Amino acid sequence: MTKSKVTSAKAASSASKTLTSSSTAPKSKSAAGSALAQAKAPAKVTSPMAATAASKVLSDGRTGKDSKSAAGSALAQRPPKGKK
Repeated sequence: MTKSKVTSAKAASSASKTLTSSSTAPKSKSAAGSALAQAKAPAKVTSPMAATAASKVLSDGRTGKDSKSAAGSALAQRPPKGKK
């Protein structure tokens, strides 16, 4: 099953800035890497580990705008949860 969401150019730019920053936390870089990997790859989805990191990035008040943008993009592209 192919998903239809991909990382936008704006979110990809934010992810790139996050990855190249020396002061960015590892969780932010994990989420940004996931978002950037999905920039032109609709078949890729966010891993559970990257989704957890992205969630923590979004809830951390110290996180910058670029990191939150990348984390939001990564979360939007996680696979749907299956029915139990």
